[in-house]
Amino acid sequence: MTRVIAVANQKGGVGKTTLALGLASAAWNRHWRTLVVDLDPQANASMGVGLMDPALTVGDALADGRPGVAAEAIVPSTWGRGTDVLPSEPAVEHRVAEAAPGSEQRLRTVLAGIGHRYEIVVIDCPPSLGALTREALAASDLALVVTTPSYFGAQGVERAMAEIDEVRKNHNRDLQLAGIVVNRVRSVAEEHQYREHELVEIYGRSAVMKPLMPERIAVQQAEGYGQPVQLVKTAGGREVADIYGTYLTKLLKAAR
Repeated sequence: MTRVIAVANQKGGVGKTTLALGLASAAWNRHWRTLVVDLDPQANASMGVGLMDPALTVGDALADGRPGVAAEAIVPSTWGRGTDVLPSEPAVEHRVAEAAPGSEQRLRTVLAGIGHRYEIVVIDCPPSLGALTREALAASDLALVVTTPSYFGAQGVERAMAEIDEVRKNHNRDLQLAGIVVNRVRSVAEEHQYREHELVEIYGRSAVMKPLMPERIAVQQAEGYGQPVQLVKTAGGREVADIYGTYLTKLLKAAR
């Protein structure tokens, strides 16, 4: 059964796209058929899987609105192994009006019938809690919140959790919180340790994904090369690749 995972936070710069690509790379490493849905107007996830100038985008699909029409915009990534991408564009938010009744279900509608082609679908949400993020959550089985160990990062988690609850109540009763990923952690930083403990106290130990994601240059290298992090053959590359694999396994268990 296909699992759809939305990676979200209302704050930019926390490593949301990095996490989405990390999960896709873990699926790539297992030879799973994977779809990356890029809802971020910056289109970084699209570029991270090697796509630079798409003919059609998720904005075209959402503006069209027909069931399953997203299939026309999905293209293979340069990663191979069955990893595809539904790319984004800078104008995606401006092309999609949010006032129409039932607009929260648009992404689910345009993806209708496509999920059976894949074992996992990873949605990279925009760095906000607007219409596109609500559509992503309404179309997903699991919501994964990503943050950095900082004061503003913790505030972003609180808002994201409230949005997940709202979508679950009104648009997607099956939506589950998969966990909170604390990204770019430095083990020797007291502030980072404090923020981790703060999240555990507020949301519970089981909600904070372990191990924490350390700050490693291998992640930026993989994104710059447009390839899975498993192909960065350094100690840091192996470390983060193993963590992404652990996260993916935990997400599937949560979905069950």
